[in-house]
Amino acid sequence: MITSMISNGAIKVFLADDSLQIRQRVNALLSTAEMDVVGEAATPQTCIEGILGTLPDVVVLDHQLEGGTGLEVLKAVRSADPSVAFVVFSNNAAPAYRKRYLSEGATRFLDKSSEFDQLAAAVASAGRRAVH
Repeated sequence: MITSMISNGAIKVFLADDSLQIRQRVNALLSTAEMDVVGEAATPQTCIEGILGTLPDVVVLDHQLEGGTGLEVLKAVRSADPSVAFVVFSNNAAPAYRKRYLSEGATRFLDKSSEFDQLAAAVASAGRRAVH
C-alpha cells in the first residue's frame, strides 16, 4: 500500500534534472497520467533536500545535475528513506551507468533520447511498488 499518495490517488513525483525544459516536459507528461509533481530541483543538494522534504513516491532522476550527479542523490536519499523509488531518465545511457544505478537501487533506467514514451508507465510501475 502506498500511504504517501495524496487523497486523489495520484502518485507523488519529484523531478531531479538540470534542464528546466526537460523538467517542464516531464511535468506535462506526468500531469496527464494522473501523477502529481510535488517538487523539482537541478543540483544534488537541492534535490536531496526537496525529496526528503516532500517524501514523493517516485523520483525521476537525471545522471547529470548542476554541480554533481544523480548518483549522489540516489545514495543519500536511499540511505535516509529506502522506500522512495527512483526512475533514472538520462542521456548518459551507457551500460556501465545503467548497471551502477540499478545496483544502487534504481527501479528503472530510461534513455531520454529513445525511451521518453515509456516514462509515465515506468513511474506508475515504480509508484505502485513504493511503500512509505
